[in-house]
Amino acid sequence: MIYSVRGKLTHKEPFLAVVECAGVGYACRTTCSTSAQLGETGKEVYLYTYLHVREDNVELFGFYSMQELNCFKMLISVSGVGPKAALSILSDIDAQRFALTVASGDSKVFTKTKGVGPKLAQRIVLELKDKIAKESITASDIKSSGNIFVPEGDNCAEAVSALMVLGFSQEEVAAAVSKIDTSLDTGEIVKQALKIIGKK
Repeated sequence: MIYSVRGKLTHKEPFLAVVECAGVGYACRTTCSTSAQLGETGKEVYLYTYLHVREDNVELFGFYSMQELNCFKMLISVSGVGPKAALSILSDIDAQRFALTVASGDSKVFTKTKGVGPKLAQRIVLELKDKIAKESITASDIKSSGNIFVPEGDNCAEAVSALMVLGFSQEEVAAAVSKIDTSLDTGEIVKQALKIIGKK
């Protein structure tokens, strides 16, 4: 319903930013990383938002980047992960590291967040990797469809999965990764792909 808010940052505290738009102050629950990037109160800011509706509560969540918002939505789709837990996880690891963690299956990273035990961490990785696997692209898929060629390789596959966790389309991912030396490690492939996509 509310895609984004732009206005003056009037109040900020841990996990909360208030943005005034046309005289209305929108209280946005947010991550520590977004809060840090917003800067001091009084300046104009822009947040991508997510409206979370429950029977007993309505909350607005705000994020500095679309990638962080996509990670948040992925997290709350996992059974047992609520909005507060998702904010805590994304406060401990940024969106790029989150995507790489899911793609590589390293569930231990998530247990460093307070309240996230080994079982929940494993569920996050398992459920999100399954979702990405259903949509993921491979070199053979791309060649057979006559589109851009993406080289084979474990690092390339992990990078593709990580970029799709961040919410980029198959076409964007294929076009970016095909221009990169896929002998690089997964993290570097993702970094370079993000730069290429960001220039478009």
